[in-house]
Amino acid sequence: MVKGLSLLTLGFGVFVLMQVVMPFVSFKFWETFAFEFEKGLADPAPISTNGNLSPDFSIETIDNFPAITARNKNLTPPYYEFKITVPKIGLESANTLVYSSNFEENLAHLPGSALPGEKGNAFITGHSMLPNLASKGSKAFFAKLPDVKKGDEVIVDALGQRYIYKVVELKIVDPKDISVILPPDSNGRYISLMTCVPPGFNTKRLVVVAKLAV
Repeated sequence: MVKGLSLLTLGFGVFVLMQVVMPFVSFKFWETFAFEFEKGLADPAPISTNGNLSPDFSIETIDNFPAITARNKNLTPPYYEFKITVPKIGLESANTLVYSSNFEENLAHLPGSALPGEKGNAFITGHSMLPNLASKGSKAFFAKLPDVKKGDEVIVDALGQRYIYKVVELKIVDPKDISVILPPDSNGRYISLMTCVPPGFNTKRLVVVAKLAV
């Protein structure tokens, strides 16, 4: 009886461990082989020292979590929310707060970054977690963001307008790299989706960059 219980406990422990280990191993395989081969972005981007960027944004540590924040936190948003849909990962009409650093219950649009449809880079942050633990109704909207590939759509609905962006770049960066806020060029209209990776950990950041389709 005791032996059977011990084996049952051991088996349950192994099962729980595999639920954590396998997604991590799968992500590391993707990062090492598929991601680097397809994207050619094996090395994280350097931390930005751009003089026009650094006065506006900084890294603030909140509960041991380094987050990108706007220095001017009192900006008044022109409107309060919009919706983001990413068909590839089954994300539909996720509520996104404008000019917000709070992404506990929703997605957050970084204060001072471009608004949907504008020139520049609309910068969006959302939580991630182990995909097999992200049940329906979970607030980890970006749990499956690593599944996105170049050419996939990011759809934004704001003030009755629909904007369709196409993914053009994926990169893995250091948590303190604020250069990801910059758009790839000065004329394009971009949106960037950022979350923690590997799923369930916060050692790196995955940034998915999409450009407004014309």
